[in-house]
Amino acid sequence: MTDARGSRRLRQGRASLAISFFVQGAIFALLVTRIPALQDRYGISDGLLPVFLAAVPILAGAGSVGTEHLVRRMRPGLVLRVVQPIVSLALLAAGSGTAVWQLALALAVFGLTVGALDASMNMLGVSLQRAYGRSIMLGFHGAYSLGGIAGASLAWAGAHWDLPLPTLYAPLVAVLVPVALIASRWYVDRGAHQPEQAQGAHQTGQAELQPQQAEPARRDGASVGMRALLPLCLVMAFAYIGDSTVSNWSAKYLEDVLHSSEQLATVPYNVYMVTTLLGRSFGDLGVRRFGAVTVVRAGALLAGGGFAVVAAAPGAWVGMAGFTLLGLGLCVLVPQTFAAAGRLFPGASDAAVARLNIFNYVGFLIGSPLVGALGGAWNYRAAMLVPMALVLMTIRYARSFSPVPAGYGDGHERPRTVDVG
Repeated sequence: MTDARGSRRLRQGRASLAISFFVQGAIFALLVTRIPALQDRYGISDGLLPVFLAAVPILAGAGSVGTEHLVRRMRPGLVLRVVQPIVSLALLAAGSGTAVWQLALALAVFGLTVGALDASMNMLGVSLQRAYGRSIMLGFHGAYSLGGIAGASLAWAGAHWDLPLPTLYAPLVAVLVPVALIASRWYVDRGAHQPEQAQGAHQTGQAELQPQQAEPARRDGASVGMRALLPLCLVMAFAYIGDSTVSNWSAKYLEDVLHSSEQLATVPYNVYMVTTLLGRSFGDLGVRRFGAVTVVRAGALLAGGGFAVVAAAPGAWVGMAGFTLLGLGLCVLVPQTFAAAGRLFPGASDAAVARLNIFNYVGFLIGSPLVGALGGAWNYRAAMLVPMALVLMTIRYARSFSPVPAGYGDGHERPRTVDVG
């Protein structure tokens, strides 16, 4: 009976966390897809705009660092419950102000809290995956992709009907904030369900949740060796360099290099997001069947092949095929990197996730300027070969994704018949 309650609680925690990933995907998309409208609203020059855009990931990195120290005193679930509404309200503030200082303040709050949000969400995801004893991280990031598609679609509708930003943002925030707060009631933090599980295992003789029971309670960041974490940090940065290349340069590449129409140039990013969602929807099954190392290697090869197709494409449709491959390949790397950090440091996974999350923003900061500088100085076809080479370097570090003795049982996964979800 107690074991059944523990399993139900895990399912509720998984669903509630997926809702938070979805909400954050929608909020972030509503910001980045309406940057031109924000620029027009506040009269920001093209020269000043990159300063605002760079400040957000820099502050997000600071927020992630702060979260590492914060979760030593409070649960990651509580951090997430507090910061997610603040992120949403910061979006509304950014779209509702009239002075540049108001936008700067709103984006500063957004950046700091989104770093804490990303870190705490992935801390909970890693903890839940350990409790489940099987791969579920890709599903959470799939919910984020779905939220991104929903947010981008709503932003397109707002632009199509020429809605003012407050008119677009206010009703959406009014819906998303209560949804996130209600869902937060069922977050499952590390160790919050251990007593139930221990009692259930004692009564029934089952050991379905032993990996979580065996995990040390420590969250001491000092036990996270950066030398051991560095390969995963590099993979995270490489993945986001590839992702930011697609998000920032796909439209320009199709229109200027492959000579597509302006309308057709908007398609690649949407295709990329859809294939990212599809890959993440089925990626956990691939990890369970073939193991994380194989999935990461396959993802890196697909992404590298996608960049190669884009660089060599004779026309727009072949270029879009390349961006499709990119979505299918890159989508598995980030979730599996967080999961690998949790396996590598089972007694300090919160600290490992917080430090790893910083390289999300490092990759985002490097990717777009790097491709732009190379494209301007050389040409954009050749510039696409640089993120290709970096993504392919992930193969070199694929061994870092292999299970460790503190992982999820024998081999790369526990048997699928042992399923608490």
